[in-house]
Amino acid sequence: MKIGILALQGAFIEHAAAIRGLGKEAVEVRLPEELNGLDGLIIPGGESTTILKLMHIFGLFQPLQQRIASGLPVMGTCAGMICLARKVFNSQDDLRYP
Repeated sequence: MKIGILALQGAFIEHAAAIRGLGKEAVEVRLPEELNGLDGLIIPGGESTTILKLMHIFGLFQPLQQRIASGLPVMGTCAGMICLARKVFNSQDDLRYP
């Protein structure tokens, strides 16, 4: 099993260590092509606005959105859950749907 961890900012090192500790392959994801072949993805905690901005800068936002819509299992912890939300109330920036 190959699990990707979005490695743009936040606690990706700790998530990768936990996945490896379970005997599974952990792949740090920074670029769209690194989404290929994943069985699942974790978006770790960190700072949601920064993570979302970096996803757009690195061209990950749309490919990731498409992969999730196609059924890629994804888990978000803390800020990762905010990044996965369809709507965030009281948000200054609407980076989810440019």
